[in-house]
Amino acid sequence: MKKNQQKILFVSSEVSPFAKTGGLGDVAGALPNVLRKLGLDIRVVMPKYKSISEKFTKDLKSKGDFSVYLDWRRHKASIYEYNKELPVYFIGNDYYFDRDNLYGYEDDHERFAFFCKAVLEMLLRIDFIPDIIHCNDWQTGPISLLLRETYQDDSLFNSITTLFTIHNLQYQGVFGKEAIRLLGVPDWYFNPEHIEFYGNINYMKAGLLYSDAISTVSNTYAKEIMTDEYGYGLQGVLKKRSQDLYGILNGIDYKLYNPETDDSLYVKYSKDTIELKEKNKKALQKELNLPEIDVPIISIVSRLVEQKGFDLIAQQLNELMQEDIQLIVLGTGEERYESLFSYMEASFPQKVRAKIFFDLDLAQKIYGASDLFLMPSLFEPCGLGQLISLRYGTIPIVRKTGGLADTIEEFDKKTGKGNGFIFCEYNSYQMLEAIRRAIELYKDKKSWKKLIKNAMSSNNSWEDSAKEYIKLYKELKSEVRD
Repeated sequence: MKKNQQKILFVSSEVSPFAKTGGLGDVAGALPNVLRKLGLDIRVVMPKYKSISEKFTKDLKSKGDFSVYLDWRRHKASIYEYNKELPVYFIGNDYYFDRDNLYGYEDDHERFAFFCKAVLEMLLRIDFIPDIIHCNDWQTGPISLLLRETYQDDSLFNSITTLFTIHNLQYQGVFGKEAIRLLGVPDWYFNPEHIEFYGNINYMKAGLLYSDAISTVSNTYAKEIMTDEYGYGLQGVLKKRSQDLYGILNGIDYKLYNPETDDSLYVKYSKDTIELKEKNKKALQKELNLPEIDVPIISIVSRLVEQKGFDLIAQQLNELMQEDIQLIVLGTGEERYESLFSYMEASFPQKVRAKIFFDLDLAQKIYGASDLFLMPSLFEPCGLGQLISLRYGTIPIVRKTGGLADTIEEFDKKTGKGNGFIFCEYNSYQMLEAIRRAIELYKDKKSWKKLIKNAMSSNNSWEDSAKEYIKLYKELKSEVRD
């Protein structure tokens, strides 16, 4: 290890490519790798889930076992290390993690209390005491509280500072009062000034209150979550900690998402060979049995949930289908939205294809072949879809919220600046008008080509974001905990 090299423990409940359900896994899989290349001694820790592929588990090395106490119960925690370019530690316990899904169980409060306690105890056994523990989302929120309460007099731990990153404030880890016994902290923490939340315990709140700094995944979202509309009951806590709240935009892996090298595409292309994108469009139309005609393809690759704004599409379904377009949807989620898009395909078979499943290879084909990418989100902490679509020259149509507001600029035909189309209010008529502006510009091939070049020239790689994290880490390292 280099002298004065910062030591970071990055804690996440999911990390790609080992196990993920969404954007958190993507971030946890990409950001630490970039930070390590920029000179940090960063290591990652996550639960050892049943779903982790054998191609990874066969290379795990055991680092020992130890006991974790949850109230009166004692459970064994096993440490495993996967060390290729980046050290990744896994906390193993079959009772808690040998399950089909990552989350969604009645004992999630117990599972992640165990995980948080095990992460801290693990440090005593791997000869690695970090300068900073970087926690992510509610599953890791209790770590900062435990450091303050349980380890405050331990000389090995009292110099550790903590950063807590909010990836989506809507999901907070709210559980019954019994969770306080599992964490092993005094009952006086069950108080609105601490981790009590409307008669329950809130793991996210623990992270917000007891971490030395808080970050979230875009500047606009950092401002939004301090409002009643987006705060989900924690806006008061976030307002009080506003001086310690930072917005750092997510990036994407430019090696993974690269139309010049993406083997999923029918034909590879770059911003200098944009004309080859049209070949992808025709090939996708043929594969999906859509008419091979020159109309804009609008695509949606998403979880089909309320957050993503699909109510707006339902409200303008008939008007939207009057436009000269094709619509391709890929994803799964709430039954009402799955049914909505299946109904649209059945009603408009020459215009709509609804693929109610998820397939990474098809997703890449859709990004590469589409003309427009629709994200009418109710809220969007950062958003990865618009970043990927920009990379592939597929023009985003987005609502001005969160990371969408920070990454998409309305295209101005006169100045030639901008990389997409924006509507401001959560309003179906505004969404429809933005779609119509995009359709109209599509007819102007010269301006459209300029817009595609703008989109593909947007820089949303992880390097700039990683440097912002390094800057924040340095600020935290220089601080002395109260």
